[in-house]
Amino acid sequence: MPGKLGRTTKQRTAILRNQASQLLWYGRIETTAARAKELKSYVEKLITKAVNTYDDVVEVEIVVKDKKGKDVKTTAYKDGAKKLAARRAIMAKTYDLQEIKAFNEKKSEYKARTEIQHPLMEKLFNEIAPKYAQRKEELGQGGGYTRIYLLGQRRGDAAETAIIELV
Repeated sequence: MPGKLGRTTKQRTAILRNQASQLLWYGRIETTAARAKELKSYVEKLITKAVNTYDDVVEVEIVVKDKKGKDVKTTAYKDGAKKLAARRAIMAKTYDLQEIKAFNEKKSEYKARTEIQHPLMEKLFNEIAPKYAQRKEELGQGGGYTRIYLLGQRRGDAAETAIIELV
């Protein structure tokens, strides 16, 4: 039975969504030990869903008109039905994070660099899922995508702190 973390359901799901998004984005976060234990199963289910469906891609031919008005056939790659369903399910359980603008970066450069709509989903399906799928094939091990290090008690309220990171 999952722990309640001393919060109402809405607060608890908001904490898990936020921390799951941060963990997938940065790869490692520091939190309390109780939250880390709850977050571990939450994130591993999301990663498993991505690993199982990341390669479901459909190739589609699209007819586009060029500058001269001639029809040109191009090939586009779209998500298959299973990957699309998994993407939507994961998006419902995480927050959409955006790239941070660099210190002296111009607005046009920032827009050119961040034209992807959902960068967290792109990172999950293009970087994280293939890495763990390869690990699953090599080691024959599915799951175990996160690791928790206990750090000791926090000064002030003596809460047990931990670092949770992607393996």
